Amino acid sequence: MIEKKILSNGVTLMTEYLPYVQSAAVGVWTLAGAVDENPANGASVSADSATGAGAPAGISHLIEHMLFKGTASRSAKDIAEQVDRTGGVINAFTGKETTCYYIKTLSEHLGESIDLLGDIFLNSVFDETELAKEKNVIYEEMNMIEDSPEDLGHDLLDEAVFSGMPLGNRIIGYKDTVGGADPSAIRAYMDRRYVGGNVVVSVAGNFLIDEVAARVESVFGATPAGRLGRWSVESTHSPSFVSRSKDIEQSHILLGKRGVNLASDDYYAFILFNSVLGGSMSSRLFQSIREEKGLAYSVYSMCSSFVEAGVFMIYAGIGEGNERVTIDAIREETKRLAANGVGADELAKVKEQSKGTYVFGRENVQTRMFAMGKNELLLGRVFEPDEVIAGINAVTPDDIARLAADCADLAEYSAVIIGKNEVSQEAVGL
Repeated sequence: MIEKKILSNGVTLMTEYLPYVQSAAVGVWTLAGAVDENPANGASVSADSATGAGAPAGISHLIEHMLFKGTASRSAKDIAEQVDRTGGVINAFTGKETTCYYIKTLSEHLGESIDLLGDIFLNSVFDETELAKEKNVIYEEMNMIEDSPEDLGHDLLDEAVFSGMPLGNRIIGYKDTVGGADPSAIRAYMDRRYVGGNVVVSVAGNFLIDEVAARVESVFGATPAGRLGRWSVESTHSPSFVSRSKDIEQSHILLGKRGVNLASDDYYAFILFNSVLGGSMSSRLFQSIREEKGLAYSVYSMCSSFVEAGVFMIYAGIGEGNERVTIDAIREETKRLAANGVGADELAKVKEQSKGTYVFGRENVQTRMFAMGKNELLLGRVFEPDEVIAGINAVTPDDIARLAADCADLAEYSAVIIGKNEVSQEAVGL
């Protein structure tokens, strides 16, 4: 059973009691991510007291790293050792729209895990020596992305599909923007965004709800009150083409266009459409491009949804020189799906796949905690299992056909191709 409590300072506590497990997961979610920073094109944006716009790109991710580097009472080593002593796992991630700090632990250690997360969330010191070291760590993370054509391609594609929108921002930022962030900039950003109305504490597992509620109120009651909105820039997608040359053996093709947002009536239909086209080993792209034509080891499609918009993308890692034939094969499959639609058996298959993925995830306390925290923070509500299953079951062949028709024309996609040699848009048939 899911319960919700709002503290006097605006912090929201979400709990789900699961008596049949021996573990618990607690996450602290805050409304701070890449969309709250300068746009990806580097344009200057003045700080806005209503939204916090104008923060340097990558500062949300930098803060996520720094919250593990020490508080007024704990060193970075103390933080790691405390988690290890309790048999837990601590981690964090920054996304386009949120940052989450979390611990999964044995149930008997949940209270001290809440204390630890509260300490790093509220009392981190941002030592300048540690900050300089952590910037170097992030530079290496940037280098790792640059050395991974698939990861780099995703960043470049987001910049293209969401050009002019904060959603196009790179989560990791850029070396110059991260390098210029000092402790005062970090504290100013946290003073604006790490406030009660922007924070959700999500707890799932086996615990006494009253004890957890009292612990969270005691620890996170110190969070400053407030609520900071989110700036928005409307834009339409204008297809673009990027080709990058790197000293690699494969060519990496990424095609993308706008998808659907989190609140869209087509949310579940788009998930199933994606499953049919390229979401699994039995999907049309996988069977055609890998199994039948042998053009790629990795080929897939995926959809990501955010509050304001979404992205649908297709990826293939192929041998150099096979760009045109692979794109032609992708086009053949998108047009075939649009022309012929999906049969009852195929739709039934992807529905069971999606329901299986959802149900299997709910057997993990951490996954439940993630879903509760993210949905409450971004949408102000949590979806019950029956509602999710009903949404999947309600998708019809006509829904898939309509989405397939909208996604059939590759001329409407932005394209990123990374390989040993640059290629022209005309040469690859785009």
